Amino acid sequence: MAKFHSLQFLCLALLVSMAAATQFRVGGSKGWTVPTEPNATSYNHWAQSHRFQIGDSLLFVYPPDQDSVLLVDEAAYKTCNTSSHIDIFDDGNTVFTLTRSSTFYFISGNHENCLKNESLIVVVMASRSNATIAIAPSPPPSPSLAPPPPPETLVHTPASSPAVQPTSPPSPSGVSSSKVVSFMSSFGAFLGVFISFVL
Repeated sequence: MAKFHSLQFLCLALLVSMAAATQFRVGGSKGWTVPTEPNATSYNHWAQSHRFQIGDSLLFVYPPDQDSVLLVDEAAYKTCNTSSHIDIFDDGNTVFTLTRSSTFYFISGNHENCLKNESLIVVVMASRSNATIAIAPSPPPSPSLAPPPPPETLVHTPASSPAVQPTSPPSPSGVSSSKVVSFMSSFGAFLGVFISFVL
């Protein structure tokens, strides 16, 4: 019986960890390659249609003998400077985990590909906090002929419960993280029932 409870806990922990982070495949089924669409900023349009959180990851798939991924600063991004990079990835199946709230700049390690818009900007949202913004009340009017009170100020006040996060629409690029979570939930339930019959 203890084995059953341990296995249930393990399945639950697996499902929770999978639900907490999403892996985004850059470029969808085409992978990391020179965009073929006439829209010059197609990777950035793709990135703007997603909500990236700390803990999510980007999957870059590309032929390692023809391309690579460079993590660069904004200046190198704007000029496609492939010799000035923060990090280089060239294994053909790169997973980059978003570990902090920031703006990340990626370009192709192939200078010609970068010039053809194989580049990406990813903005990672701040982690969820338990704080909200409250408006301080105006001071009461004074009986003298003093100037009018200053405009209302914003005061940062801790909230008693987490702020509600807006939901984002499902991505059109085929990222199927909700399907994975749904499948894993079903699989975990099936596994739990199956093991309860075996034990």
